[in-house]
Amino acid sequence: MNKTRLLVGVAVIVIGVLGVRFVLKRTASTPGVARDTNQLSKTDERIERAKLAVDQSPNKAAAYNQLAAAFMQKARESGDFSFNAQADGAITRSIEIEPDNYDALKLRAKLQLTYHRFREALETARRAQTVRDDDHDVWGQITDAYVELGDYPAAVTAAQKMIDLRPDSSAYARVSYLRALHGDTQGAIKAMNLAVKAANPNDPEAIAWCRVQLGGELMNAGKLPEAERQFDLALQTFPDHHLALEGKARARVAAGDLQGAIGIYELAQQKNKSADAALALGDLYARVDRKDEAQHQYEQFELLERENAKLENSWRHMINYWLDKDLHLEESLAIATREYESRKDIFTCDSLAWALFKNGRVGEARKMVDEALRSKSKDARINYHAGLICNALNLRSQAIRHLQLASVVNAAFDPSQVESAKRMLAEMGKV
Repeated sequence: MNKTRLLVGVAVIVIGVLGVRFVLKRTASTPGVARDTNQLSKTDERIERAKLAVDQSPNKAAAYNQLAAAFMQKARESGDFSFNAQADGAITRSIEIEPDNYDALKLRAKLQLTYHRFREALETARRAQTVRDDDHDVWGQITDAYVELGDYPAAVTAAQKMIDLRPDSSAYARVSYLRALHGDTQGAIKAMNLAVKAANPNDPEAIAWCRVQLGGELMNAGKLPEAERQFDLALQTFPDHHLALEGKARARVAAGDLQGAIGIYELAQQKNKSADAALALGDLYARVDRKDEAQHQYEQFELLERENAKLENSWRHMINYWLDKDLHLEESLAIATREYESRKDIFTCDSLAWALFKNGRVGEARKMVDEALRSKSKDARINYHAGLICNALNLRSQAIRHLQLASVVNAAFDPSQVESAKRMLAEMGKV
């Protein structure tokens, strides 16, 4: 069998970890118990079976591993982060019973990635490798940790090992993300198509997740109708998938259908309260002059995002919101600097560059945005920031190049900033 090479130009998404943020869901039900016991989902049934196994064998690590895995799957499907807390408890008990049991170590590394404890996840995955070194899933976890820490060469090496061991859907998804990080949009689309085809047909949520990621890459390539079709297919495969709903809404924004996007975000918020959706909805309300409703959504965003930040150990989304709205600029810079000290992925570098720029430290911002662009990413937000920074330094040709990328690539990343980029380009005679 020929081995798939990751790069010739190229990193990573754990299905369900990188690139995905869990939403905080408010329900009246008790976590782990379906609201309608007559309509248990397959995952709910899996949880109940695992609970029964724990009751029957309370001193066997394997039973707790089964329960933890079921809770983590439920968190993925529902977007309810509280299921991960229950998974954490089950993993802790499993390791207490059998300290070096391999499955528990794998589950712990995966959960640490979800909680953005990347250095701990790397250590746990390496510990698992002392038991077994030929598991492609663990190589995937190592890849994810390195990506989030900003060590892209190490991530590529680990991902290549993963795909050499077993080129399955999760491996192709990681290849896709690594290629996207390195500016290879077409390569990312190709790999994500392979991930969709290789997804487990008995796991509709995983198929939907892959289609959402594919839709995102197609939007980055400016293929909006194709992207929207992927979001639609994701929703057909796994109805009400929260990431697919938000993807569909972004596609409607890119198509100029603001009312359609508002309706989709409103539906998504009725099902799962999401910080990201609240912010997007607030911006859309502001654009159609529904100011009171916009302010309410911004307040919802701050409420939810503060909880997300504590759970995910990351204030990046809050920092970017404050900076975009010219709020708490000094505090944003202090937090961004602190986060940069612990991880140096391109998105953390970008947040610090934006904070430096907003605080008038343009020269330092230029150095940091160059670091954010070191992998040659075509990310629209990073390029928008780079364009403004270069423009402030009278680096006209570079400003134009970055602003053109920001206004063309993924036109739904932030409608107001896309319009700002286009206005600046028009003033430069480049539209």
